[in-house]
Amino acid sequence: MREGEDTDWYYSIWKDGGEFIRSKNYILQPLVIGYSGEYQCFGDHKISPPFRKESNKVSLTVSANKPRAELSADNRDIPVGGSMILTCSVNPSSSSSSSSSSSTSSGWKYFWYRGEKTSEPLTTQDVVFLSTGQISVSVGGVYSCRGGRGQPDYYTEYSDSIIVNKKFANKAVVTLQPNWSEIYEGEKLTLRCGITDEGDSEWEYEWTTTSSIKPSNQNEHHIRSADASHSGTYSCKGRMKSAQQSSTEWSDPITLTVSNNKPQPVLTVSPSWLSPGASVTLSCSVKDPSAGWRFYWYKAVPRLSDISYSYDLLPGSTNGTEQDSYIVDGQTHTAGYVCRAARGDPVFYTRYSGPKFVWSGGRLV
Repeated sequence: MREGEDTDWYYSIWKDGGEFIRSKNYILQPLVIGYSGEYQCFGDHKISPPFRKESNKVSLTVSANKPRAELSADNRDIPVGGSMILTCSVNPSSSSSSSSSSSTSSGWKYFWYRGEKTSEPLTTQDVVFLSTGQISVSVGGVYSCRGGRGQPDYYTEYSDSIIVNKKFANKAVVTLQPNWSEIYEGEKLTLRCGITDEGDSEWEYEWTTTSSIKPSNQNEHHIRSADASHSGTYSCKGRMKSAQQSSTEWSDPITLTVSNNKPQPVLTVSPSWLSPGASVTLSCSVKDPSAGWRFYWYKAVPRLSDISYSYDLLPGSTNGTEQDSYIVDGQTHTAGYVCRAARGDPVFYTRYSGPKFVWSGGRLV
């Protein structure tokens, strides 16, 4: 009471309009739901009854549900050489500013954990403590938090864990072997994820792709017979086995295009009209000429029975030639030629070109 001496008054505490206890102080311990209500205290003057003074009213709500801390982060990846901020709160409101204010005014302090929740809380040697409920971390790991207040400490439930990944300066690179701009159905190829400056570290790999077939978590993805389902972009990253929350950035994407249109080369001959004993040059052109093609050369032999041709390999082209041209020496008669190209292992063949003829005054041979 603000009047007279403290000893001049009898004190009582009321709850929900009825007397709760005749005392100046009372400790509600342990709190139970039954203590919820509206409290007020009264002072009755000892010398001048029935002179009474009353206090303001205070509402108390005791919840049966233990609160749970909430942990949030702007992202889950620590950039190379950088750090990121984690925020812990209890019963946060819609905005971060009011959340911090609410947490502070409610008396919560926060305890942070990396790894097992039963471990000792993190200290200033482990992380940088910013404001109430915020820390800055530069080490990858599984983080959680909880709130505490009072004496002795009353703890909330632990928050859900957040996995924070630390990015290495090492870079992941996707390569395609063979490195051809366009792949055709049935061809064999390998996508490889490489880590720059691997050193002696052991790595695990993760892929992301827009294709319908996702690679396994290996550094190489083998495609034995390509089809349209393999078309798409591919990226990968590496994760160090000894530190699972430490990884590279995602690699730059590589695009794989699988075509179902088997290429058809075009054959040209020069000259197209023969002089006796002249040489004839055959030239075979194919889409993407630098993509590892070998060229096969044939004489087109007429089949009179069904008005078609059979193809006989020309000398020296059994295993194909690297050159896209072939010289026929001493040609004396009208003749037809075709070509095709091949690459890879197992060998993938293009279609045959259309036949081209070298004409002379003699008969077709």
